[in-house]
Amino acid sequence: MTSGRRPSRLGAGTPAPVTAPAAAGGQPSPAERARTVAARPSAALHVLGTGTTPALAAATTADGRTLVVVPNSGPLLPALAGSPVGDLPARLTVTDRAPALPRQPVRALVELAGWLTPLPPAEVPAAVLAFADACPCDALFDVGLTATLLELDIADVVLHEAQAVEHVEPEDFVAAAPDPVTLAEADLLTADADALARLRVRVQAWAGRRDDVRLLGLDRFGVRYRVESPRGGYDVRVAFPEPLTRSEEFAGAVSGLLSCALD
Repeated sequence: MTSGRRPSRLGAGTPAPVTAPAAAGGQPSPAERARTVAARPSAALHVLGTGTTPALAAATTADGRTLVVVPNSGPLLPALAGSPVGDLPARLTVTDRAPALPRQPVRALVELAGWLTPLPPAEVPAAVLAFADACPCDALFDVGLTATLLELDIADVVLHEAQAVEHVEPEDFVAAAPDPVTLAEADLLTADADALARLRVRVQAWAGRRDDVRLLGLDRFGVRYRVESPRGGYDVRVAFPEPLTRSEEFAGAVSGLLSCALD
């Protein structure tokens, strides 16, 4: 995570990121982080002229298409049908929340801006399958009944993390792949709870007993923690020696970290 040129929408009180002494393995690129956040289920859609519209579901498919499921009711679909150019300017905001942070739980958000367009009827079945591969959800069963699947043609991607803001080129966003470890985070937190608890104790000892250490997140480069103290807060990453390529490698990588001491 790197510092941006202007304050993030996440707020000035969000701890600034630093690198832990044990972290030397790098971090995901801004494009990869943006794709990873875009895979989260919590999204809001704002369309010019119609305001905020419920996004029943949103996903970026493996080939980089951003798809949104919207209800048939409301002003959006009539406005889209009446558009003289066949599309509407829109912004999709996807929020990523940390698993164990009671304060400031939002760890990142990505804004995807562009033009919302209808899908040709012949393309809808394949698009639904691609959506399901990226993000299975019940809302897909409503497509063609009480909901409609639309595509957002991306023109601008902005990633907000802590106090950093990254502008990602749309073609880089499309070409990137989401982090496989972060996508499996919920399952890994359960399967490897004991090992992660032991690792947190190591980080707590390094940070000092007066500071509060909480798990911030998992990615293929390591395990991230947020350290909060009366003097302020900061984020640390305990890095794996090498980036992982799949989530099945995570348990062994954490075991490797526990076999070493935090310097």
